[in-house]
Amino acid sequence: MGALTAVAVLFGAFFVLLFTGVPISVSLGIASFVTALAFLPWDDSTYIIGQQMNVGIESFSLLAVPLFIFAGNVMNTGGIARRLVDLALVAVGRVPGALAHTNVLANMLFGALSGSAVAAAAAIGSTLHERQRKAGYDPAFGAAINIASAPTGLLIPPTTAAIVYSTVAGGVSVSALFMAGYVPGILMGLVIMVIAFAFTRREKYPKVDRVTAAEAFRVLLGAIPGLLLIVVVVGGIVLGVFTATEGAAVAVLYTLVLSLAYRSMSWTALKDVVTRTVVATGIVMFLIAASAGMSWVMAYTGIPTAITQALLSVADSPVVVLVLMLILLLVVGTFMDITPAILIFTPILLPIAEEVGMDPVQFGMVLILAMCIGTMTPPVGSVLFVGTGVSGVSIEQVVPKLLPYFVGLVLLLIAVTFIPALSLGLPGMMGLLD
Repeated sequence: MGALTAVAVLFGAFFVLLFTGVPISVSLGIASFVTALAFLPWDDSTYIIGQQMNVGIESFSLLAVPLFIFAGNVMNTGGIARRLVDLALVAVGRVPGALAHTNVLANMLFGALSGSAVAAAAAIGSTLHERQRKAGYDPAFGAAINIASAPTGLLIPPTTAAIVYSTVAGGVSVSALFMAGYVPGILMGLVIMVIAFAFTRREKYPKVDRVTAAEAFRVLLGAIPGLLLIVVVVGGIVLGVFTATEGAAVAVLYTLVLSLAYRSMSWTALKDVVTRTVVATGIVMFLIAASAGMSWVMAYTGIPTAITQALLSVADSPVVVLVLMLILLLVVGTFMDITPAILIFTPILLPIAEEVGMDPVQFGMVLILAMCIGTMTPPVGSVLFVGTGVSGVSIEQVVPKLLPYFVGLVLLLIAVTFIPALSLGLPGMMGLLD
């Protein structure tokens, strides 16, 4: 009865606050405090919730989050996006609908470097929008391609989503999560390309002019310094040369030096980058602190255990349990951004996933991929809003164009859920799994 009461109070208060316009982090904090009051005296509730919020952000590994955010902002401003677009255009320029495939490949490359779907959608979308318009592309189609492919960077490392999940899940290796994200992230890009190919061929969207070998070499040479960031950061983390936090610091230094070498970062632009990083870090860290209070309340009242037992009592089959979990995650993704979703639902759903035999690393990939899909769906899809904004089209125009990609990515999500090798094969080969 205690757990049932806690569920009603905690989630009832949270959703009431959320739907009345209170920010997610504040809603989490208030709902956690109110639930604690239902079981503990005022003084104990105040002290414990405050203590847990402090403990939640008192982690060396979480320093990687603001550092990667800063590195992503530097890349978004420092001219790296344009060079990656040029490289992607050389790679797929002879394919029908070349600019659509360029958008996907550039988002995969830039997202992998920045770790931010929103930054990728803004940088790559704004770079390619005018080119696509001049080539006769439907603006809504171009926006849909950009929106669907921008979240690939949340899977392809280095990514802050994996770092946040590792912190919440406890004991899950960041290196294993980074390696686990490559195959699902690349498959996500390929699924989008296959669907886009069908539409571009039907609409007879053009190829681009063939470039000379010398021009292709020049483009590759310009993009290599940016691409080396992945090798340096991810390679260093996986090989144990440095931790994820130290790797993030290396990424910051590398991107700053690269931007200065490109002569594309002024002092005014750097000041703006620092300001945006501080604001974003404050939002994320307060969110993590508030979710730590909620995690303690759930653990104290036995909510995860009660939900696990209830779900397993309703469905005996692991397949049914996993399908119900996927439906829940897809619904959650439509109204919640990736970071709060990871913070709130990892403590609830991870025990269920482990109970039916799913590895925590695989569950992390399933959770992140499901939230990737959520970023492109209304009503709260952050990438959806950014993608429509940079393309100058309405959400009503874009959503119908997004439906084929949504279906394809849901099928990919099912595959990643029921084929462990897609996420566990690479980290297993490298000896990163326990």
